[in-house]
Order: sequence, then structure tokens, then C-alpha cells
Amino acid sequence: MTISDATPLATDFAAETAPPPAKPDVPADAALAERLGESLRAARAEIRRIIHGQHDVIDQTLVSILAGGHALLVGAPGLGKTLLVTTLGTVLGLEARRVQFTPDLMPSDITGSEILDEDEHGHRSFRFVRGPVFCQLLMADEINRASPRTQSALLQAMQEHRVAIAGTDHPLPRPFHVLATQNPIEQEGTYPLPEAQLDRFMLQIPLGFPDAAAERAMLLATTGTDDATPRPVLTDGDLVDAQRLVRALPVGDSVVDAILRLVRSARPETTDDPTIREAVAWGPGPRAAQALMLATRARALMDGRLSPSIDDVAALARPVLAHRMALTFTARAEGRSLPDLIDSLLRRLG
Repeated sequence: MTISDATPLATDFAAETAPPPAKPDVPADAALAERLGESLRAARAEIRRIIHGQHDVIDQTLVSILAGGHALLVGAPGLGKTLLVTTLGTVLGLEARRVQFTPDLMPSDITGSEILDEDEHGHRSFRFVRGPVFCQLLMADEINRASPRTQSALLQAMQEHRVAIAGTDHPLPRPFHVLATQNPIEQEGTYPLPEAQLDRFMLQIPLGFPDAAAERAMLLATTGTDDATPRPVLTDGDLVDAQRLVRALPVGDSVVDAILRLVRSARPETTDDPTIREAVAWGPGPRAAQALMLATRARALMDGRLSPSIDDVAALARPVLAHRMALTFTARAEGRSLPDLIDSLLRRLG
């Protein structure tokens, strides 16, 4: 076990991703959107300066955080997942920590525990020692290597934004986001996340190998004497303001209808597509539509727009829907894939 520092259906999902209520709602005016949008684009540029290639991964991770959610990063070792999280923490002004998940990791190793203290007068009392989950950006590295009991403790904290120990609630910092990772190659000795827990992640973000140009730039940048260090661009207060603004952005009826049609057409029970009825064992629930609505708003703000478009829906359909769907045995045997099915549904949107 290694722990190291690095510098809800409809109602529960809304509570899970809601920004802190300490301030009044931020009006969605053009000046505020322009200021925050410029800061977010500067943050994205700073992250890209450190992480070569993986532009889609960076954008989708930022979208997930902006929308108030958590993300699951799936990729082979050595693709920069840890560096991405530590860079995000610095650039966004968040306290970031990393936990390496192992089979012997206990829930108290994540959430914290009470210890018995004794003062100089011999008086004894219990004191709560906070675990690494008490941060603003937590990297849960190889989350599928921990036992279901430990996974559930983290997932509960992600949903409720608090930890309950010995009958006492301990609220987590705001903002609070989890970026979990999974290695898709080696599955021996792992505990795959159940479907209900996968649904708690707003986006599942696949990491592929960089292209030749990005890999060459990375090779030159990381094997020399110069050590690129990320610079802070935002504060946690700026991020909270941006998260409030995301929820205040208007969404046109055409985008709302596109999200509803896409999510409902991906379910065998509500689709009119015979291919989906035959190939999909279960489809996305209402939380998928909520996640897609928030994510499209966040993507629009990052691009300097005051309202999302159907292009935003198309760009985020895969990371929002893929982990909320499952293929039938027959579809898997025929070599079908969820990304291809999602793309076929997008083509029907027009």
C-alpha cells in the first residue's frame, strides 16, 4: 500500500455534481463567460505544454471537472495519467493527492480513522485522523485492484461529499473530484467495478498511444536536463465560479431533444433501432442524459461559447455513454463494439 501527496438517479446525481452553495448563483452574462473562458483556455494550454499529445484526454478531463463530476481514465501504463492529475492540481489551484490501490487497501486507508489519544494528564479521547480522500483532486490509481469494500467507500464519498466515521459526518473539501485509472491490459487479481458504480463516473476517458510527432516531442522534453514545471493559472474559487456558470448557461431545445433522443435510442427498452435491441443488453439511465447536458455546457464554455451545440453532444457521446452500456453475448461474439454503435446512433441524429 502506497499513499502519497502530489503538492446520485436524478436527485443524487444532481447532489453529487452540484457546486458548493456558499455563494449566490453566478449570472450567465457574456462578460463573466468571456473572462472565465479565457482562463480555462489558458489552463488548457498550460496543461498541453506539460503533457504532449492526448489533447482529447485533456479536454475531456477538464470538461468532467468543470461539469462537477468525476472521470475514469482507462489506458495502458506509461501514458501520463499520473502526470495529468498532478498537472491539473497545480494549474487549477487544487490540492491534489494520489492513492495507489492494492488488494490489501482498507476503507480506513482512504477515508481515515479514529485513534485514541492520551494527554499529559492521562486523559484519553478519540481523535479523527483524515485520510487522503480529504483533498480537492484525488487520483485513485488502478481502482480495480482494490477490494469491493474499499471501492465502495470511495464511491460513497464521491457521491455524498462526506465521510461518516463513528456516527460523525466529516464533509469533504469543495470542490472535490476523483480521477480514477484502470489498466485495460492486465486483469488478473482485479475487482472490476460494478455497473452501478461505473455510472457514478461522469466520463470514461480512453487513453491511446500518442502520435509520432507528440511522442517525439515527449521524448525530447522528458530525457534532457530541463524539467518542465506547470504554473498555476486558476484558483479553486475560479473553478467553483466556472462550475456555477456552466449550470447557468442556456441550452437550446434542439440540443435538449438531441440528448434525449440519443440516450433513449441507446436503450433496448425505448429504442426503435432493431440493431440496438439485438446488440445491447442494457443501456444508459437518466444519469447519462444529465451528465451529457452538463458536459456539453462545459465544453461550450471552454470553447468561448455561451450555449452548447449538437456538435458538443456528438463529441461527448462516447465518453458519457460507453461505460453505461453493455453488449449482449451474441454482439460480442460477432465482434461489435459500443463505440461503433454509439456512432451509428449519432448519424441518425443528423
